[in-house]
Amino acid sequence: MNTNSNTYTIIYSTVMVVIVAAVLAYVSVSLSGKQQANVNTETRQSILSSVNLGQGADEASDKNAYVEQEFNKYITDSYLVDAQGNKVDGDAFSLALTAGLKSQYDIMKQANPDVSKLTLPVFVCTLDDGSKVEIFPIYGAGLWGPIWGYVSLKDDYNTIYGATFLHKGETPGLGAEIATPNFSNQFIGKSIFDGGSLVSVTVVKGGAPEGSAHEIDAISGGTITSRALENAIRQWLEYYEPYLEKQKAER
Repeated sequence: MNTNSNTYTIIYSTVMVVIVAAVLAYVSVSLSGKQQANVNTETRQSILSSVNLGQGADEASDKNAYVEQEFNKYITDSYLVDAQGNKVDGDAFSLALTAGLKSQYDIMKQANPDVSKLTLPVFVCTLDDGSKVEIFPIYGAGLWGPIWGYVSLKDDYNTIYGATFLHKGETPGLGAEIATPNFSNQFIGKSIFDGGSLVSVTVVKGGAPEGSAHEIDAISGGTITSRALENAIRQWLEYYEPYLEKQKAER
């Protein structure tokens, strides 16, 4: 074939386009799988962090494998619950990813939310001493982007065992402090009920009173993010409340 002909040029260009497209598609699929694996690992690690587990992940030679092993060891059950507190079919882990949490938050934030569409993830963690705690995801809007996290409760369904929070875009040194242990550790031991009524946890600008059962210190300079997190926790716990009440009644 004449390499200087128009026909050759067209055929050559077409073949090159097909080859490049195939390579790009292969790379995209390969990266997509790795990216999803990383997202899954970060979610598992955050869930474990809410019960003070998985601290060795960042030092592990294979982080993904380490986190998955720890998750499978300690997270002994997971399921979805509806707005009436009943268990329903579905994949709890998929809905615990940020995309899944956002889908449920989008329902919650409507003026008249259709609660029949809500399905909320619950994770059961069995600790080394045999005791069980349950983990509840939360999601909301921070100052500059979404904030989310995981709050664990002891088997009295009232006392917070642990918590971890994350964000996308909050200001470093200010609102971003919600992701630090100094902030999240304040939740340990707090109560979400008072006299049978759900009160959740309140952030207090200027410092919570010593010994308060339901209050923690707001972040200095990050009051808006602190309030946003407070609202997110309260909102999600209100939707989890029917489930919590059923569990308490069955104890």
